[in-house]
Amino acid sequence: MTSRTSGFPTSGNGASSFHLWWVDAPAGDSVEVSITVEWEPEVDKLCFWALQASFADSNGRRVGGAHLGLQWNPRFPRSRAANWGGYDANGQVLRGTESRFPSAPRDRNTRDYPWEPGREYRLRIVLAEPGWWSGQIAGPGEDFVEIRRLEAGGELLEAPVVWSEIFTRCDDRAVAACWRDPTVERAGSVWHPQSYLVNYQAIDRGGCSNTTVVPAAAGVVQITNSPRLVAQGEHVPVV
Repeated sequence: MTSRTSGFPTSGNGASSFHLWWVDAPAGDSVEVSITVEWEPEVDKLCFWALQASFADSNGRRVGGAHLGLQWNPRFPRSRAANWGGYDANGQVLRGTESRFPSAPRDRNTRDYPWEPGREYRLRIVLAEPGWWSGQIAGPGEDFVEIRRLEAGGELLEAPVVWSEIFTRCDDRAVAACWRDPTVERAGSVWHPQSYLVNYQAIDRGGCSNTTVVPAAAGVVQITNSPRLVAQGEHVPVV
C-alpha cells in the first residue's frame, strides 16, 4: 500500500501518530512546551496531544519515560481530559500519586481537565524530588497546577518530543494542534531547540498518509486529513 487516506488506522493500538523531535536537545531537569488545540474532533474517538521525555540516571542510563498532554476522550466530561503517565525500562506502568483532579472513569493516569480549543496551555515535566517527576499544566493566564507525580527514578530528562496520537478515521474532519516555545532547563540554564525532526507513522505500520506539519506564525502545527506538505525525516524550524 502506498497511501492510506480513508478508514481507520490499522496500527496495533488503532492510532496514527506523528512526532516532532527536538533536535540536539541536551539533558535537563525540566522540559516545557505550549500547546493550542486549534481544531477539535467532531467524532467520539480518542485524540491525544502530548509532550514526552525519557528519564535517565547520572550515568546516562535510561530508566523509563512518560508523556503529559491533553486528550479529546469520550469517556470524560465534554471529552476533555489530561494525561500524565508512563513506563519504566521494562515496560511496566509507573507508580504515581493520587491526583487533585477527579477522573470520571477512575483512570489513575487520565484526569478530568476542562481545556478549550483555541486557548494556549503550557505543559511542564519537572523533577519534584529525588526519583519523582511532576506533570504540570498552566491554563491561559494561570499558574502551573500539578496533575500528579510519577515515581520513575533518574535525575535527568532526555529525548524530548511532542506528538499527536489520533484514533479517528484518516478521512474524518481534520484536527490540529499548534506547538510553541519548547524549552529545556537544567540548573537554571534554559535551552531552546532551533528545529524539529519530523516523523510520521509509516503506512505499513498502520499510519495515515494524510497527516502533516506546518510551520506557522504562532508555532508548528500538526494536522490530520491534509496533504503532506513536509516529508518524513525533514527538519522544520521552531517558530
